[in-house]
Amino acid sequence: MTPQIQQRVVLAILAACLATTSCGSTKSWYKGNTHTHTLWSDGNAAPELVVSYYTDNSYDFLVLSDHNILSEGEKWFPVNGGRLTEEKLQGLVDRFGTELVTVRDEPQREMRLQTLDELRTRFEVPGQFLLVQGEEVTDSWDKYPVHINAVNIEQTVAPQHGDSVADTIRRNMEAIHAEGERSGREVLAHLNHPNFGWGVTVDEVAAMPLERFFEVYNGHSGVRNYGDAEHPSMESMWDLALVTRLEHNGLGLLYGVATDDSHDYYSWGPGKTNPGRGWVVVYAESLESDDIVRAMKAGDFYASSGVTLSSIEKSASSLSVAIEPIEDVVYTTQFIGTLGGHGEHEIGVVLAETKSNPAVYSFTGDELYVRAQVVSSLDHPNPYAEGDKQTAWVQPVLVKQD
Repeated sequence: MTPQIQQRVVLAILAACLATTSCGSTKSWYKGNTHTHTLWSDGNAAPELVVSYYTDNSYDFLVLSDHNILSEGEKWFPVNGGRLTEEKLQGLVDRFGTELVTVRDEPQREMRLQTLDELRTRFEVPGQFLLVQGEEVTDSWDKYPVHINAVNIEQTVAPQHGDSVADTIRRNMEAIHAEGERSGREVLAHLNHPNFGWGVTVDEVAAMPLERFFEVYNGHSGVRNYGDAEHPSMESMWDLALVTRLEHNGLGLLYGVATDDSHDYYSWGPGKTNPGRGWVVVYAESLESDDIVRAMKAGDFYASSGVTLSSIEKSASSLSVAIEPIEDVVYTTQFIGTLGGHGEHEIGVVLAETKSNPAVYSFTGDELYVRAQVVSSLDHPNPYAEGDKQTAWVQPVLVKQD
């Protein structure tokens, strides 16, 4: 960060302190991924190898979210030349040792999968790295997939099944919410990859009850982030759903998360679903599960596929975004919103664009909401799709309130 940028960031923080009496806050930014798969379901790597990727790449927290299962109890995985080969097994032994990698030959050659508790013992460091228990509650209605990530749960949430896509979403959201009430934990649910299998429409996203999170960016190669001629992209869906939620459904803001949805850890590139493609950065009181979820529920986070932000300042009059710059890289910030609401003005238009840092947008009072998107001139090193630029997505701010 240049001295000039540092000075502006400090001034922005001081201004926010004076306006909100938040001086002396102990909050920090924490980078994490909330959608991750291992051999516990359909990932192709042992959980210890998966976790080590994230610790080696400067993540602060990780949610293991295998399909309809938690990483607990005894589970053995066959060493059969499929997802777990003798070569991969030897690689695990070489890296983690035989005291961690347990193998048996009867009734067949198998490796015991590490539980979350065992992974925590090996990898967690207070204040530095946190493992959060999660599950991808995997359901469907008719031919349409409905997948919802449950973050910071204590017990497995069974798929609830419904009589429509909307009812299936509602039932599963209610079950996840009930698990949080039962456990006393802060629990969050986010709807995964709506365009996967063209499973979830804009109207169904707009009608989501209880929780208000969805994946605006998912690194899985098959989730159709950009839509097609008949289906909106995830970013267009965000704006369309925001207007419907705010003006017609009374459900409040919709927040966007970015995730890896990682499955592939041995081969990399196009067509693979690798880690390191998308994440969230959360402004929380501490690196504890409840604080991370609490901050996300308050909208105190941004989604990213490569851009790092220094600060986000929201007030009654403006939205300001400060970027942690890389030398010779150009950052274009677009402030996106809808004026006046559905049917009166175009939805999700670029209200302003700037290459300034910090980027500041002053509200006119005519906006229903405003969100920001920062696009870097750098290509993503391992993109979801060819041509992807490193990007950050800032959560929307409600402006017009009737």
